[in-house]
Amino acid sequence: MKVIVIGLGSMGKRRIRLMQKRNDVELIAGIDSQEDRRKECEETLGISTYISIDDAVKSTVFDCAFICTSPLSHSAIIKECLENGLHVFTEINLVPDGYQDNLKLAKEKNKVLFLSSTFLYREETQYIHDRVGAQTKPVNYIYHIGQYLPDWHPWETYKSFFVGDKRTNGCREIMAIELPWISEAFGEISSIKSAHDKMSSLEVDYDDNYIINIEHKNGNKGILVIDVVSRRAVRNFEAYSEDLYLTWNGTPQGLAEYSIEKKNMESIQLYDSIEHTEGYQATVIENAYTNEIEEFFSVVRGEREQTYGFEKDYITLQWLDRIEGVQ
Repeated sequence: MKVIVIGLGSMGKRRIRLMQKRNDVELIAGIDSQEDRRKECEETLGISTYISIDDAVKSTVFDCAFICTSPLSHSAIIKECLENGLHVFTEINLVPDGYQDNLKLAKEKNKVLFLSSTFLYREETQYIHDRVGAQTKPVNYIYHIGQYLPDWHPWETYKSFFVGDKRTNGCREIMAIELPWISEAFGEISSIKSAHDKMSSLEVDYDDNYIINIEHKNGNKGILVIDVVSRRAVRNFEAYSEDLYLTWNGTPQGLAEYSIEKKNMESIQLYDSIEHTEGYQATVIENAYTNEIEEFFSVVRGEREQTYGFEKDYITLQWLDRIEGVQ
């Protein structure tokens, strides 16, 4: 595969590092309008860089593109990539801009349009999915995810990247990360009710905390608590029923299940090895990013269907609009 990575920020560099470990990727080039980012990637990652997609495709015939820019830019970049005959992997979108047109274009061009949903590829969420699916009685869950917004990117102000924008705000991003795996594990959502307001002094024009009640069509139900206020970064999950009790703190070592026979909590170890980049929270591991890259290339090769695509994400984004009260 010959790949271009568009957007050479933290996520773009992560995708490049992970693909450089693969035997099926023979060439990686980067695209970014910022000269300092291009120079950094040339020097530290040893790749060629370009200022535009047009410059890149004129120099080499690429197979696919990874779009790692801010969400509001995705729609136009996806279109340009598809028009240039590239399979597309895009990071989380947060808004449905151009979804129908780009899906139609991808079909016309016979190209894969693949959407990142990293938590679907965590071993822990897959384990939860399997255990919940094995139950014959309804399962409830309580899940709190929170982290103080200024701590997300300590190297820059939160007002300078997309979580500061009302359309792609920090709470919405968390919800867009979590709802796909929750709906896969607990079933299709039937109704959502939410309470939300602004409780901090953060300089944002959106609500910074949500308490969300979710009902699933199969009888499962849960409470999802989302915020960008918690001074300690937390991801605390609990699922329970008459025959199941699970907890997870978001880390690879933090999944546990109650043994009804032994009457104690037992740690569930799912990883042979854990890939973690220094400077990120313990809940952020590279394994899931590796897994979804592997799925993307498998889909491109025609070996499987993708787990979560634009069609499913369009439904997720409609739920997010209802949670936020967007008409």
